Amino acid sequence: MIIITVKEGENIDRALKRYKRKHRNVKVMNNLRENQHFTKKSVKRRREIQKAQYIQRLRDEEDL
Repeated sequence: MIIITVKEGENIDRALKRYKRKHRNVKVMNNLRENQHFTKKSVKRRREIQKAQYIQRLRDEEDL
């Protein structure tokens, strides 16, 4: 559970922004989505490799 303490005189928008950043860093939603369906380890690994290749391709194009 994420707890955000609102400091004295702090703007509510600022506290909400801190909450959203913490929520994103914890990756709560990603874990929930991941656990909805079982995924074989081989499929997970293949997706990781494909993602790494995609990112590498983008970086290579950027260097040109």
